[in-house]
Amino acid sequence: MSRVGKLPVVIPAGVDVSIKEDQISVKGAGGTLSLGQNILVKVLHNNDKLNFEPANESREANAMSGTLRQLVNNMVVGVSKGFEKKLSLVGVGYKAQASGSKLNLSVGFSHPVDIEMPAGITVATPSPTEVVIKGADRQRVGQIAAEIRAVRPPEPYKGKGIRYADEKITIKETKKK
Repeated sequence: MSRVGKLPVVIPAGVDVSIKEDQISVKGAGGTLSLGQNILVKVLHNNDKLNFEPANESREANAMSGTLRQLVNNMVVGVSKGFEKKLSLVGVGYKAQASGSKLNLSVGFSHPVDIEMPAGITVATPSPTEVVIKGADRQRVGQIAAEIRAVRPPEPYKGKGIRYADEKITIKETKKK
């Protein structure tokens, strides 16, 4: 039995959850997010808590109850507090500049790389070597951060590139004659 699925999702003040036949919508200060419902999971709305129960005794229903519970919890946290990812640029002359919904990267190519942010995602550069991505949707924030990192992933010999702020890079030893 899923232990994550047994925990209720607490709905904080200022967040409105509406459960329809085919989707769950969460509305708050950070925006509105919606998720399609699964037929294997029953969602019960009690005052300021949401409970998730498997619709039957199958393993798939049990697994989906924990998955759906965590996805809805991420939506509730996203519209109330939001999510953020921090990236750092390591390398001589590597810099980033945010202007509106665009991120301009200079990371050793002969041309600058411009990345357009989708709606609901904001990008900021507190310093030229730091990038902060914020948004309500946890999956989209992580996906955009991964796409930015993929422009110039850290290389294993000097560690130059774009990396997550908490990422540890294992530096390889160079070849010896």
